Formats: sequence, C-alpha cells, structure tokens
Amino acid sequence: MKKAVFLDRDGVINQERGDYTWKLEDIVLLTDLIPFLKELQQRSYELIVITNQGGIGKGLYSREEYFMAEQKIAAELDKEGIHFQEVYYCPHHPTVTQCLCRKPGGLLFEKAIARFNIDPKQSYMIGDRERDIEAAASVGIKGFLIEANSPLLPILDKIS
Repeated sequence: MKKAVFLDRDGVINQERGDYTWKLEDIVLLTDLIPFLKELQQRSYELIVITNQGGIGKGLYSREEYFMAEQKIAAELDKEGIHFQEVYYCPHHPTVTQCLCRKPGGLLFEKAIARFNIDPKQSYMIGDRERDIEAAASVGIKGFLIEANSPLLPILDKIS
C-alpha cells in the first residue's frame, strides 16, 4: 500500500484571503509550499488535495473558473517537478444542497484511498479547519491542524 499526504487548498496550498478564492490573480502559493512538497515527494508520499469549494454551489463562481485556478496552481508546481496525484473537490454548500462529499465527511478521502491503494495509517492530512481534521480522522488518517497561511516546513519533523 502507498502512503499519502492529503492537503486542504485555501490556507494550506494558497493564501487564505478570508473570502472565496477562484480568480487567477488571487491565487498566491504559500512561501514554503514548494520545498515542503518536494521533500514529501522525495519521501515517496502521494500528494492529494481535498478541498471544499462551496462557492460553486452558491453560484459565486463556476466549475470552469475553479478548474482554471487549479490549472494555475498545477502549472506553477509543475515548473518545480511537483505533481498532485489528484485534486478532489466538493462543489456543494450546505445552505444550498446537502451532500456526502463535503468535509467533515470522509467520502473524498475514501475515494482516494480506494483508487490509489493508500494506507491510512501511514498517511496524513494538513488542514486549517477542524473539519479537515475530522474528515481525515473518520477514515483513520492523522491530521495536522495549522493556522491558515502558516509555514509548512515545521510539519516535516512530524511526518515519518
């Protein structure tokens, strides 16, 4: 089985602005993201993003706009030889519709575990909201709760 590090997007990969982030000009990668992800890849971790994107469900932005933001992030990381195995997103918002994929639900984690043969006991989640950690715990993954936009490199000491 493989080991993975799951990451939330806003506040962990790109800057949390306190508002929905989908415009290309608002996508700013965190300062130490690249060396952090490079080290995880060197340690043979699969990198998987799991993100709630409730702004889609609320009609604030489209799936196409969301995908363009994801493409920008992927292009910037690709220049550094960093690749996400997959990016899973929930487009729903609980004020509009109910779903099973929104964190703190664990459905997107379950999909990733099954698809990529991930061992939850050797895997980690990094998130800036309690719901990120709850979702990971629901499938047996250890979570690290960080403050949004905080440095990631110190977490490496906690990942075996």
